[in-house]
Amino acid sequence: MDAMSEPQPSPSVLTGLKRGLSHRCPNCGDGRLYRRYLKVSPVCEACGHELGLYPADDGPAYFTIFLVGHIIIAPMLFFPWIWEASPWLVIPVTLIPLTTLTLLTLPRVKGAVIGTLWAIKIRKAEDAPS
Repeated sequence: MDAMSEPQPSPSVLTGLKRGLSHRCPNCGDGRLYRRYLKVSPVCEACGHELGLYPADDGPAYFTIFLVGHIIIAPMLFFPWIWEASPWLVIPVTLIPLTTLTLLTLPRVKGAVIGTLWAIKIRKAEDAPS
C-alpha cells in the first residue's frame, strides 16, 4: 500500500486548542499564527498551511466577553466595596484591569477558535463566481 492511499489521522481538537492558545499554527505547531495583534498570517511560515481559511469571525470576541463577564465581573458584583465606594474610584480600579485582561485574553481565544476550526475541518466557503 503506498503512502497516498493511507488514511490520514484525524486531528485532535485538544491539539488544535493547545497550538492556538500558544499562538502557533494549528497544523504544525511551529509557525506563528499572527503577524500582528489579531491579524492572522495568510500562510504558515513553517509548513505553508493556509491559515487565512478559518472563519473565526465574531466567535472569539463573544467567548472573551463571556469568559471575562462570567468569571471576573459577575463575582466582583458580590463585593460590597463596588457598591459603596465612589464611582470615581471604582471605575478606574475596575476598568483598567478588565480592559487589560480582555486584550490579553482575546488573541488566545481567537487562536483556540482557529485551532478548533482546523481540527474539525471547517473552512471559509470559496467565493462562487456570479
